[in-house]
Amino acid sequence: MSDTEPAGAPAPLLLADGRPAAEAWSLDPAQRHLNHGSFGAVPLAAQERQQVLRAEMERSPVVWFPTLPPRIAAARVELAAFLIVDPGDLALVPNASAGASVVHQALTRRRGGEIVVTDHGYGAVSMGAERLARRWGGRVRTVHVPLGADEDTAYEAVVASLSADTDLVVLDQITSATARRLPVERIGAEAGRRDIPVLVDGAHAPGLLASPLAGATYDFWTGNLHKWGCAPRGTAALVARGPLREALHPLIDSWGAHEPYPDRFDHQGTLDATAYLAAPTALAFVADTWGWPTARGYMDRLAVYGAQVIGAAFADLTGADCAVDVGMPVPGMRLVRLPDGLGRTRLDADALRDRVAGELDVEAAFTSFDGIGYLRLSAHVYNTAEDYEYFAEKCVPVLGEWARAAGRD
Repeated sequence: MSDTEPAGAPAPLLLADGRPAAEAWSLDPAQRHLNHGSFGAVPLAAQERQQVLRAEMERSPVVWFPTLPPRIAAARVELAAFLIVDPGDLALVPNASAGASVVHQALTRRRGGEIVVTDHGYGAVSMGAERLARRWGGRVRTVHVPLGADEDTAYEAVVASLSADTDLVVLDQITSATARRLPVERIGAEAGRRDIPVLVDGAHAPGLLASPLAGATYDFWTGNLHKWGCAPRGTAALVARGPLREALHPLIDSWGAHEPYPDRFDHQGTLDATAYLAAPTALAFVADTWGWPTARGYMDRLAVYGAQVIGAAFADLTGADCAVDVGMPVPGMRLVRLPDGLGRTRLDADALRDRVAGELDVEAAFTSFDGIGYLRLSAHVYNTAEDYEYFAEKCVPVLGEWARAAGRD
């Protein structure tokens, strides 16, 4: 690489003392980390805070566990402020899938037992909907939303599927495999008018969207704080409003079972809840170092730049246009189409992820939709333009060879 920054490349974010942002994390410097969206990355400040809490727990567990519920309740207040919601609406759960499972477990069939999902849905959450439909003796209806569908087209596709049999709608606020938004606010309002409960999977929303529940009229929302928020893993929020929330209970019954929502979620027995307590430290680290608006703006500019650089490298290699229009793009995430033969199914995409990590020392996300494979970019503050330039220069030619080899098989 030359010393001259490529045109359009955002200048890297630095720590207050001028060091690169990546030095605030413990990520392996021998690898390129281009997949923040899957599992997040925890800054050292939050790791250290969690270790202090764990040491306190181990020193005196008999003191720790009885006093844990009020400490979790206090953390909820801080996390609710970050999400701009009422603390009385927010319960803490291990991840967004757990939040969805809580909702699935609580609901009863009122109509025909039909659950509406889209073909962009996160697999684990859709599997939970299928299990619920089996329990109800109903069915799951999967709505096709074209990858490039704009807001109106996506809205109309989902609303057209609602019927007198619909008992639940499950929607991704930001889709995992396809890195796009769905118009959950509009769909939620229409479903509410028809008295149909809506569960929004906002796994990627906290930290990536400034106010993920602004304009929300739906019944349930769940989102991970350990992705873009950089909280210790196992930290997610479940936000519930309206009368149906009184049926929500944690997946583990404990001594708070008779408490009202959300207090009963603060009692989880002898589980290690230090991730919940250290989560505010992670959010505050980004806020105090750069500010969340600056961080989000940087992540978005970097993802756009990365998609352009890597897309151009694939186009030079294959002669095909690798740019992807997702209709409702989100900040910090972009797709690049892979050469034919790579990542055409979820299993193929996962295998490609593992191979790239093992052979090329790059952590990257590969996804599939409608039989086409994609590289999903998800940038965070510790990434730099050079990460994506490296991928374009070193990894794209190898992926091109792998595609050619797949075509010969």
